[in-house]
Amino acid sequence: MKPTIKIHFVSDIGCPWCAVALGTLEQAMERLKDHADFEIHFEPFELNPQMRVGGENAIEYLGKKYGISEQQVKANQANIRERAAAAGFNFHPEGRKKIYNTFDAHRLLYWAGQEHGLASQHRLKREFFSTYFCLAADFDKRENLLDAVQRADLDQGAANQVLEQGLFAKEVRAQEAFYQAQGIHAVPNLILNGEYSLQGAQPLEILEASLKEVIAKSSQVT
Repeated sequence: MKPTIKIHFVSDIGCPWCAVALGTLEQAMERLKDHADFEIHFEPFELNPQMRVGGENAIEYLGKKYGISEQQVKANQANIRERAAAAGFNFHPEGRKKIYNTFDAHRLLYWAGQEHGLASQHRLKREFFSTYFCLAADFDKRENLLDAVQRADLDQGAANQVLEQGLFAKEVRAQEAFYQAQGIHAVPNLILNGEYSLQGAQPLEILEASLKEVIAKSSQVT
């Protein structure tokens, strides 16, 4: 009997390396599907929780945040775009236009997981990454979030109700606080079976090797 590996994937929709990490994780799981089942729980983290409505110009904001030039920001984006393509995400060739607040997306992800299960949450996570980075769409426009919901085969009406009524805000805040209290202050961060933590967007070979170690230990226990 195959062991089930539980993965808590702590990340933000507005984090391009988180998209890379998800695509790479999916590739690693595909390679190891005959050896284990995988259960992914997407956990919220906000890189820019104070971002105003309307967002800010991505090049300018990232330059100020990291103290680097426009040329360095563009070089970094080109590098991320290459890694993302290898991981199965075709980022917009001109990059994301703005940095947006992502709290509403996290509330919808919580709703998807609670009401429709982990597979639905996974689909919605991918569609949000696609909206933010591949389409470079305005993430503050509710219709763009709801389009992602529809592409993930979830009910737009129910999702709109979540947004309208401010549902799951307390739950998401509690999750964010929990992981910050665990010492997670950067993403992506993958917690494997509650014991092992992988930080950053690891290369496929390293991620696969880490999963193999966890699978081997789980198999010994079971």
